Amino acid sequence: MHPGEAGGLAMSGSAPEAQIRTPDQRLRVFVSSTLKELEPERKVARTAIERLRLAPVMFELGARPHPPQQLYRAYLEQSDVFVGIYWQHYGWIAPDEEISGLEDEYRLAPRDMPKLIYIKQPAEREERLAELLGRIRDDDTASYTPFSTAEELADLVEADLATLLAERFDASRGPVAAHEPLEAVDPVEHLPVPYTEAVGREQDVATLLGWLADDARRIITLVGPGGIGKSRLAIEVAHNAGDPFDRVTFVLLEHLREPGDVLPAIARELGVRDTSGRPLSEQLGVARAGRRDLIVLDSFEQVLGAAPQLVQLLNDLPDASFLVTSRARLRVRGERVFDVAPLVVPPDPTRASFEAIRDASAVRLFVDRARAADPRFELTPDNAEGIARICRALEGVPLAIELAAARIRALTPSAMLGRLDRMLPLLVTGARDIPERQRTIESTVAWSLDLLSDEAQRLFARLGVFAGDFSLDAIEAVTHGEPWAEDLLGTLLELVDGSLVRQHDDHGVPLFSMLVPVREIAAGRFEREPGATKARRAFGDHYLRLAAEIGPQLQGSAQAGGLARIEAERDNLRAAAHYLIGIGAVDQVADAVWRLFLYWWIRSQLPEAKVWMDEILRTGLPLRTRTRAIALGLSSWVSLSQPGSNVDLGPIEWSVALFHSVSDVVGEGCALTVLSIASTKLSPPDLERAEKLQRRALELVTASDQPVFEAMFRLNLGALTTLRGDHDGAIELFDGVLDDARRMGDVFVESLALANGGWARLGRGEPRPDLFARHLELSLQLGNEDGVGIGLEGLAACAAAVGDIERAGLLLGASETVRLRTGLVDQRPDLTYRPIVDRVLGSDRADEFETARARGRRMTRRTVLDLVLDPAGTAVP
Repeated sequence: MHPGEAGGLAMSGSAPEAQIRTPDQRLRVFVSSTLKELEPERKVARTAIERLRLAPVMFELGARPHPPQQLYRAYLEQSDVFVGIYWQHYGWIAPDEEISGLEDEYRLAPRDMPKLIYIKQPAEREERLAELLGRIRDDDTASYTPFSTAEELADLVEADLATLLAERFDASRGPVAAHEPLEAVDPVEHLPVPYTEAVGREQDVATLLGWLADDARRIITLVGPGGIGKSRLAIEVAHNAGDPFDRVTFVLLEHLREPGDVLPAIARELGVRDTSGRPLSEQLGVARAGRRDLIVLDSFEQVLGAAPQLVQLLNDLPDASFLVTSRARLRVRGERVFDVAPLVVPPDPTRASFEAIRDASAVRLFVDRARAADPRFELTPDNAEGIARICRALEGVPLAIELAAARIRALTPSAMLGRLDRMLPLLVTGARDIPERQRTIESTVAWSLDLLSDEAQRLFARLGVFAGDFSLDAIEAVTHGEPWAEDLLGTLLELVDGSLVRQHDDHGVPLFSMLVPVREIAAGRFEREPGATKARRAFGDHYLRLAAEIGPQLQGSAQAGGLARIEAERDNLRAAAHYLIGIGAVDQVADAVWRLFLYWWIRSQLPEAKVWMDEILRTGLPLRTRTRAIALGLSSWVSLSQPGSNVDLGPIEWSVALFHSVSDVVGEGCALTVLSIASTKLSPPDLERAEKLQRRALELVTASDQPVFEAMFRLNLGALTTLRGDHDGAIELFDGVLDDARRMGDVFVESLALANGGWARLGRGEPRPDLFARHLELSLQLGNEDGVGIGLEGLAACAAAVGDIERAGLLLGASETVRLRTGLVDQRPDLTYRPIVDRVLGSDRADEFETARARGRRMTRRTVLDLVLDPAGTAVP
C-alpha cells in the first residue's frame, strides 16, 4: 500500500461522537525503531512530525521511572498514529520474553491505528527482522515504503502524515455522494497481438477460464520464472475471456520500478485520468462502477510492494477480476495461484516411439519455431531423437526452446545437442541462488549469445538501455563511436536471426523489441558496461532530438504520422525524461515536452505532461526563464480543465511575462490564450479583458509563420465572440478556420473548428448534427478521447434542440463517461451544452431525460458509436 493510501485506516480510539481535545493536546505519533543504528533517521522523523505541529512519541524522550516495556506500551496506548522505521537489526529481547520490543510495539498497535512503515535500503537484515517485515508487508492495514537516506525519510514522513490528516479531514465531512454506474468501452481492448501460437497451453487456458468464471476467484496469479511463458499464457487467456467480462484490459508493468506507479498505469490503460484529490482507486471505482472488468497485470514481480493496492481495488472495483503474471506470489487475501509449468517433454527417446516424441508439447513448440526460422524444416524419425534430447535438456522451458529452435538454420539438431551438452552444465552451476529453471533461461540466452559474433554480444548488452520498443535511429545513437558497431545493421540482424531481438512495423517505421526476460538480461549486462553512463546520456539526448524532430510533424498533413511515431516510442521517451530530470537536465526536458505539446493535447495526455512540469518546478534547481514559463503555463492550462480547480491568474500572468522576456512569441501567445480562458472562468467573467488578451496573442503570430497556432488563437476569439452573443460573427471566424485547416491538412484544427461552429449554430437555433458527427469521426481517427466526449455532447445538444429527449439523454450520459475516463472537463460548458440541458431539466420531460442519461452512462462504446454513426460515417437521423 502506498503511504498516501493509508487514508482507509481509522484513527485509534475513534468513536461515533467527536472527541473533544484541549488546545494543548496535539495528535501523537508513536515512532518505533531500533535506537543506535537509526539514530539519524529518528532525529529527522522527530523534526518532520514537529514541523506539522504534531507530538512525536519516542522511547528516548524524557525521564523514565518505569520499566522499558511498561513505558512503551503506555506510550502506544495514548498515540494516534504508528510510524515504524526499520533497517538491519531485530532489536534486543528482554529476559523472559520471546520477541524484541520492536516486534512487540508493532503487535500492540491497534489494528485500526494508521501505520506508516519505512524500510531503509540497502540492508543485510537479521533473519527475525526479515520475518517481521514479511508479516508487516502482508498486513493490509499498514503502508510500506522503502527509503535510502535520512533526508528522503524526512520528506516521506512529513508528506505521508500531511496526506493522512487531510484524508481524515475529508472523511470527517461525511460519506462521498454515490455515483450512478458508469460505462466501459469495448469488451476486449489494448491486448497485445501474440507473435506466435500458444503451443501446448490448451489445458492451462481452459483451467484459467474456468477459474475466472468463478466470482470468488478475483485475483489469479500466474507464477513462474522468467521465460516460462506466463505472459504468453495470460495473453491467450485474455483473448479468450469473452463473457462474462465487459472489457479485458492488459497493463504492462515491465517498465515500472516503483509500486506507486502501478495504479496510474492501470488508470492510463482504462482511460481514467488522476485529476482530483481523491485516492486514485476511488476514482477508478467511480469510472468503472457496474462494469465487469478483467484487468491483466503483466510482470508484477518488479512492483510487489503494490500488492496491497490490489486488495484496495477489490473493494473499489467490486465487479473486477485481476489476472497477474509474476515471478513471486503476491501473498494477499483472496489470491489464487496458478503455477505455470514447463511444457511436457517427451519420454526417453531411446524407448519412446516417434509418435510419443511428436505429440509432446515441448517438441511441438520446437517444431513450430524451427519452421518459422526455416520453412523447409520437418520433424522426421531421423532427427526426432536429437530434438527430444534438446527439449529434455532445456526442461521444457518455452523461451529456451524458442531460442534453440531459432538456430536450426545454422546447426543440425545433433550439432545443437553437442553444444548444449558442453555449455549448459557449466552455465547452470553459476548463480546457485537463482531458481533452476531461471538459470536455464539465462544459460540459454548466454549460449545463444555465444554462438554470435563478439560485435553482436556487445550490441546485445547496449540494447539493455531501452525501456520499450526502439528504432534503428535510436540504436545508432547509443552505439555511436563504438568500434564494434561499424556494421550495425548486419550485427542487429544477427540478434534478430537468433530470436534475441524481434522486428515489427509500426505505421511504416521499423521497430525492434525484446522479450521481457531477454531484456532483463540485456539490462543487467548494460549496467556492467564501462560505457553505460555515456550510453545512457546518448539515450536521453536521442529522445530530446526525436521530440525536436517530430514536434513540427504534429501540425498539418504530417500529423497522423507524427502522432504514431511518438506513441510507438512513448515508453523510451518517458524513461529518458525521468533520467534527464534525475541528472538535472530539466531545461531540456521542458523544451521537449513543449515541442510535443500537441501530442499531449490530442491524445488526452495533458495531465501527464502537467505532472512532469510540476516535478520540474519542485526540483529546486535553477531554471532557465523559458523553462519556468513553459512549466507554469502548461500546468496552469491543464488545471483549468481539472474538476474542482480554482482559477489562479498569478502563475499564468507570470508565464506570459517570462515568455515575453525571452522573445518566444508562440509561447507568449499560448500563455495569453490560457490567461484569456482563465478570465472567462472568473466570477463574474471578465470578457473584456479576455478578448483584449486574445487579440494581443493574434498580434504576435501570423498565418504565414505559425498557421496552426494562429488558427487556434482565432478559435478562442470565436469562442469569446459566442460568449458575447454574436453568433454570426463567431460562425464567420470558425468557418474561416475550418477552410484554413482543410487547406493545411490539419485534422485536429479541423475537428476543433467543426465543434465550435456547431456550438455557435446551436446558439442561434440551428442544430447541425452533421458537424458534430464529422468532429467525432476525426477525433476517433486521431485517438482524441476528449474530442469523442465533445462530439457526443454536441450530438446530445442537437437532439435536445429538436425535442428528441431520449436520444439527448443517452448521448449526454455516454459523453459523461468519456469525461470521467479522461479526467478533464469542458473549460467553458456555458458555451456548449449546459444551457440546452438546463432547459430540458426545467421542463416536464426531465425524468425521461434523466432515465435515458443513466442508460447512456452504462452503454458500451461500440453501441454508442453505432447509435450516432452509420457505416459511411455520417450522422444517423
